[in-house]
Amino acid sequence: MIIELGHFALILAFAVALAQTVIPLVGAHKGWRDWMVVANPMATVQFLLVAFSYAALTYAFLVSDFSVKLVVDNSHTLKPLIYKISGVWGNHEGSLLLWVLILALFGASAAWFGGNLPASLQARVLAVQSGITAAFMAFTIFTSNPFTRLEFPPFDGTDLNPLLQDPGLAFHPPFLYLGYVGLSMAFSFAVAALIEGRVDAAWGRWVRPWTLAAWVFLTIGIATGSWWAYYELGWGGFWFWDPVENASLMPWLFAAALLHSAIVVEKRETLKSWTILLAILGFGFSLMGTFIVRSGLLTSVHAFAMDPERGVFILMILAAFMGGALTLFALRAPVLEAKGVFATVSRESALVINNVLLAVSSFVIFIGTMWPLVAEMLFDRVLSVGPPFFNMAFTPFMVALAMVLPIGAMLPWKRGNLTRTMRPLWGLAAFSVAMGALTWALQTGNSPLVPIGLALGLWVVLGSLADIWSRTGRGAIGNRMKRLSRLPRADWGKFTAHSGLGISIFAVAALVGWETEDIRVVQIGESFDKGGYTLTLTSVDRVQGPNYVSTMGTLEAYRDGRLITTLQPEKRFYPIAGMPTTEAAIDYKIHRDLYITLGDPQDNGGWAVRTYIKPFANWLWFGCFLMALGGIFSLSDRRYRIAAGAERTRPNAVPAE
Repeated sequence: MIIELGHFALILAFAVALAQTVIPLVGAHKGWRDWMVVANPMATVQFLLVAFSYAALTYAFLVSDFSVKLVVDNSHTLKPLIYKISGVWGNHEGSLLLWVLILALFGASAAWFGGNLPASLQARVLAVQSGITAAFMAFTIFTSNPFTRLEFPPFDGTDLNPLLQDPGLAFHPPFLYLGYVGLSMAFSFAVAALIEGRVDAAWGRWVRPWTLAAWVFLTIGIATGSWWAYYELGWGGFWFWDPVENASLMPWLFAAALLHSAIVVEKRETLKSWTILLAILGFGFSLMGTFIVRSGLLTSVHAFAMDPERGVFILMILAAFMGGALTLFALRAPVLEAKGVFATVSRESALVINNVLLAVSSFVIFIGTMWPLVAEMLFDRVLSVGPPFFNMAFTPFMVALAMVLPIGAMLPWKRGNLTRTMRPLWGLAAFSVAMGALTWALQTGNSPLVPIGLALGLWVVLGSLADIWSRTGRGAIGNRMKRLSRLPRADWGKFTAHSGLGISIFAVAALVGWETEDIRVVQIGESFDKGGYTLTLTSVDRVQGPNYVSTMGTLEAYRDGRLITTLQPEKRFYPIAGMPTTEAAIDYKIHRDLYITLGDPQDNGGWAVRTYIKPFANWLWFGCFLMALGGIFSLSDRRYRIAAGAERTRPNAVPAE
């Protein structure tokens, strides 16, 4: 009965979403306030209905209701509780319902916290957001129903994919979806502003918190997914340029560009057209990621579905919203005229460079991701675009971005003097280059990747320090320190996020350039040396898990005759799913990771053992954490929580209708 109620609640929410899409738009067009304000309670009701529907599906997983097909296909009575909960979204249908839930949550949040928006703008935002939600509800109900019953329920399920039976599933998809769906709010604000014929500084400030929240969630989602792949898959990498990995990176880059572009709209009332376009494209690439994951047209270890029919439905959603938004964008071009002007050397120009680098790098990733499909369709050629292409094509944009970032952050608005801006930065640039040169001189026979990464990372971090210190003005150090503590949280957020980027740049360079690997066959009781450590395989045991059987190796790591750590890599086999997994054993340290995986048994009685020394691996996750933390600091700034405050009226901001 609960399953049927959950299904009915989803259908009822779909009806509410359709009504919320139409009524507020008509009310805003006619100026009928009663019709406009009805969007707020509708958004709340819609969220509550979808939340009940999702709770009903979760209940089915918790009690192992094997009359529900989705539970049979993705659960088992022996599966631990945490994986029963996370298994709800560890499949196509359940993850799509989670997507709808988050869409409804963002719509409701705009109703709950958007009280200081103009009534017409809020009504249009909620209507557009509800239209997106209705489209995905239709996708769920008509092609991906998670509540399908079985006529003859089995006694047990077929279990969840073993690769997904990991705590990473509890964090990575929800955060990633919060980021993907969060960009729908920027899209809704953009379309609502185009319908209203009004894009001004107040709009720039309203849209920034939503974009910032989406970017923070995407950052956390991408970082947790990268870390999950790092320790779970056993191949030792943190990024493979897989199509689905690329699908998350592209909207992240657009969101970063949109954040910086919205600053220009807010401060200078220029770059309006570009900012609106970025809001449209950011969500468009989120939809593109959904298409890649769920259509089956591109091969990926992350793919949820291999059903072309579902892919066509997503393409229809993509075409409807992107086509409609871009058409409206073209029609409204005259009302997007920029009001502010700026010199070639100015913060506005630096932010334009920032935007171009981020947007073009995203398009480069898009071309590399989709080119195999295009080549097969148009030229009947089977191609593979792998990491070498992406590394060569993407890296120059990030190098250029890192070089420009500290300078652009310190340039004044409207008109700047490059000589004056560089005055406090020359010493930092010289120090960064000197440290890179020293690293190049000390390393023996390695590539220049790490020295360059160190120099760029230092340049970004030290430039961020110089930027925030410059905001304290002049005077005694004590007074400047007091002013430093009183700086707005947004300034601290900018410093923290930029510093995190610099640390991540160095960490990626160190991981790629200094990583060492060893593969060998080791007998039980045998020792071998690697990276200054002596490793001894002491035993290999068979261990029974809750729903798997593990072959667990035990290795002791010694340095200078002293036991440093004991590592236990595993090879697990899940009988119900009939799949094996590799569980790496990792000794985490600030300056390196000791990473070991256990391979198959050999004919001579030994075991294949793969050992990595991964320098500064933890710095990558720490840098990503700092970037997300910087976004949270900025989001907590009172100015952005309140958004634009009271509506600003301008003589030239008359609605176009």
